[in-house]
Amino acid sequence: MAAREVAQEQAYVDTVYAQLEKAAASAQELAKEGLERGRIGNEGGLVERDAMVYQAARRMATLDAAHEGLVFGRLDLRPERDVPPRYIGRIGLRDDDYDTLLIDWRAPAAAVFYQATQHDPQGVVRRRILRSRGVTVLGVEDDLLDAEAETDLEIVGEGALLAQLSRARDRSMHSIVATIQAEQDKAIRAPQKGVVSISGGPGTGKTVVALHRAAYLLYADRRRYERGGVLVVGPSGVFMRYIERVLPSLGETAVALRSLGEVVDGVKASRRDDPAVAEVKGSASMAEVLRRTARQAVPDGPGEYRVFYRDDNLVLGRRELGAIRRQLLSMGLRNRSTTKVASTLIDALWRQVRSERGRERTKEDFSEELRTRDDFLEFAAAWWPVLDAPTVLGWLRDPDLLARVSEGVLDDEAVRLLAKSWGETLSVEDVALLDELRYLLGDPPLVNTGSVDDEWLSAEDSSLVEVTTASDREYAGPRGWTPPTHRVEDDGFAHVLVDEAQDLTPMQWRMLGRRGRTATWTIVGDAAQSSWPVPAEARRARAEALGDKQVHEFHLSTNYRNSSEIYDFAAAYAERVGLDADLPDAVRSTGVAPAELTVDDLEAAVHQHLTELAGSLEGTVGIVVPVARLGEVTRWVSSWGEFADETGTPESRIVVLPGLDTKGLEFDGIVVVQPQEIEDEAPTGRATLYVVYTRATQRMVTLTTP
Repeated sequence: MAAREVAQEQAYVDTVYAQLEKAAASAQELAKEGLERGRIGNEGGLVERDAMVYQAARRMATLDAAHEGLVFGRLDLRPERDVPPRYIGRIGLRDDDYDTLLIDWRAPAAAVFYQATQHDPQGVVRRRILRSRGVTVLGVEDDLLDAEAETDLEIVGEGALLAQLSRARDRSMHSIVATIQAEQDKAIRAPQKGVVSISGGPGTGKTVVALHRAAYLLYADRRRYERGGVLVVGPSGVFMRYIERVLPSLGETAVALRSLGEVVDGVKASRRDDPAVAEVKGSASMAEVLRRTARQAVPDGPGEYRVFYRDDNLVLGRRELGAIRRQLLSMGLRNRSTTKVASTLIDALWRQVRSERGRERTKEDFSEELRTRDDFLEFAAAWWPVLDAPTVLGWLRDPDLLARVSEGVLDDEAVRLLAKSWGETLSVEDVALLDELRYLLGDPPLVNTGSVDDEWLSAEDSSLVEVTTASDREYAGPRGWTPPTHRVEDDGFAHVLVDEAQDLTPMQWRMLGRRGRTATWTIVGDAAQSSWPVPAEARRARAEALGDKQVHEFHLSTNYRNSSEIYDFAAAYAERVGLDADLPDAVRSTGVAPAELTVDDLEAAVHQHLTELAGSLEGTVGIVVPVARLGEVTRWVSSWGEFADETGTPESRIVVLPGLDTKGLEFDGIVVVQPQEIEDEAPTGRATLYVVYTRATQRMVTLTTP
């Protein structure tokens, strides 16, 4: 019976793929026709060519992305409705007569596929999941939703959801488009306006639900979200690589995926500061420190300008220059004030002209003469250069300047931690500070537009803006700091999706808030997993970032990741250490409880249990270690020939990583090395260890030395 049902579904799937090939051929013909239009020889033909080729390329990309697992669902409705079965897929397709072959999973007509239950069948008798590899149907899994309906439909399998949950994991997150549950679907199809907040304990599918929501929004209002852009932000590069295949597999590629160290265009950081330093850099107080820094005089910049003019010795000393600096800053953002520098300096000098010979000439004559003097132009460019954020952040490497701008804002210990924290490379925590300075400094004015009143900033003299002082070179930022090439006005998105939001610092909320001022938002998090030690401060920053947008709350209550044995272990730990954890219900049982072992030889024990897990599980195995042991344990694994190639690279399904980097990931099996050390790494170490304990789907072993 099962084989007969599979053969029947295979015949329909073959029909759908044949139509997919026709659609792909049609898109290729459109591209060819577009290229022909470009040979017309006029601008209209070129415009038509670009539009047609672009649309064809988009269509071909969508069809290609949807090829794997194209058809995954079928709905059989009550007989009295007298309608044929509905097939659900990754995209929508019609046949040559424009009858529906396949309904896009995001379409309103497909909603019942996810929302119907045995308590509320909504007219559905049987819901079927098709398991496929490529174009081949491997099997089907059925849910009988309306047992009272008079029907002779066959029911196959043990249930689609449990079959999906039991599969082996690999190094990438996969879509759950075939097995979205009713409570998850409500969050996915929530109202477009405002903020959708998705909460829930570990394993409830918060991340993948949020990604499916992004795909749904692009389907529901493609023009808005493709034009404005969708930004997806996660905690780390490891996490972003893990989720990067989900949206393309749903046919969506117009999305920017960035870790917190990559949010600012042109900047990429992966190094993390120590927890104590991260707490200082992430605090809301840093905004005031940076505001003061952006208003400082250029360190070691010229402190005086002298010129002899028709019997008058004119001098701008530090006091006069300080007053001019404050005047310029009152006019607006520092870089925007660049257009006023020459005229403001000239005004101050003209007020010192007292001699009769000097007053014989007009102010316009005086201005014209100064603007032709190289020493004046060089002084203006060096005293008030166009500044970039990395340069100004680099000023804080000077302990005296740091102490001056931090006075009354940070305590002595915080200043000491900051002073020794600036490394050769940018840290993830530095990126939010860099972004803050970008907005405090502002964009340089656009030259040669008719709005610039200073000749020394004209196109002919634009090289003067590039003059650097000794202090510029001394305080330049660490290697690899490249200021963004686009302007800060270009940062906005139409939708911002933030995962692991409970970990964001106030400064990171400020950074994301600038990118979502007019956006809709999806925010995903679990307070019990937070690594930020001052949650009240983060909540205030989050509220400021979101403004007065309406918030729609959704809570997921079922743990689909962990076996009940593993999650009971994690929940018991959370209760024991006093975490206020959201404890969802785990729906699977393996019969294998986590093993807590005390060992004398840590290396031998890791080798033994890695061998056992890798041999008994088909999917990924994670080895989670304290940060201080990361290099050591990685070398162990690289030296074991059965787990590494000849270059010492661990095989793809074996991963060694610290506790914080496990956020959002899942593995079939996990070896947790020295859990107490992971807990002791930071004030929020208990939350981190709780996260680690909730990453495994099948097996978990903890190893501790006496």
